[in-house]
Amino acid sequence: MRIGAHVDPADPLAEAATRAAEAVQFFLSDPQGWKAPEPREDADRLRAADVDLYVHAPYVINVATLNNRIRIPSRKLLLGHAAAAAQLDARGLIVHGGHVNAGDDLAVGFDNWRKTFAYAADSGGFPVPVLIENTAGGDNACARRLDALARLWDALGDYEVGFCLDTCHAHAGGEELLDLVDRVKAITGRIDLVHANNSKGGFNSGQDRHDNLDGGTIDPELLVAVIRAADAPVIVETPGGATGQGADIAFLREQLGTEA
Repeated sequence: MRIGAHVDPADPLAEAATRAAEAVQFFLSDPQGWKAPEPREDADRLRAADVDLYVHAPYVINVATLNNRIRIPSRKLLLGHAAAAAQLDARGLIVHGGHVNAGDDLAVGFDNWRKTFAYAADSGGFPVPVLIENTAGGDNACARRLDALARLWDALGDYEVGFCLDTCHAHAGGEELLDLVDRVKAITGRIDLVHANNSKGGFNSGQDRHDNLDGGTIDPELLVAVIRAADAPVIVETPGGATGQGADIAFLREQLGTEA
């Protein structure tokens, strides 16, 4: 089980070293902006490193929405980030499940996800695995609760789609962590990556506020049980920089009996 952290994109390998991380996740452009990713001067060094790379797509991407001014640029930006991630030999591109606006038909949102993969297929498909991440809030979300996730996976049945399980998002989104892995895999058949985060917000609060693994409102032992059951690579997206994340990585290694 490879364990790492979400880090500053300026020098991901240096950030990995300060945390004793075996994997890193980072953005390729402003996570709150629509700018396409630029080629990285350190691409050769990143590809050659013994560190697993994951790219997180910008938060602004929402391919589910019925708003054409957001959905269409979102599709293009997602495909652009996938191409840039492939240039780094990244193991996956993580993207949030998205949502529709209040009053809109959620079924259209699921079909818009299907159209996103069809759009990518027109140019040969996504060149890296796309890992859809569960989200914490919103009553019109495509991947907050498992009943919606099941409808999303039904819509994407003709395509290869990965899944990223965020423990904070699940807890804050109203899904009990006990036996969560079994319930998720019954829908998706897979968990490709775990975002291991405690939650500042309470159960079903809808608050996307991460905390360190030994803090927050989730029992750390329950977090460890979920991570162990998922048996997938782990990224901590916790506060505290190298010190806080390094402590979380060390905690997981101790609890899971793994070594760097």
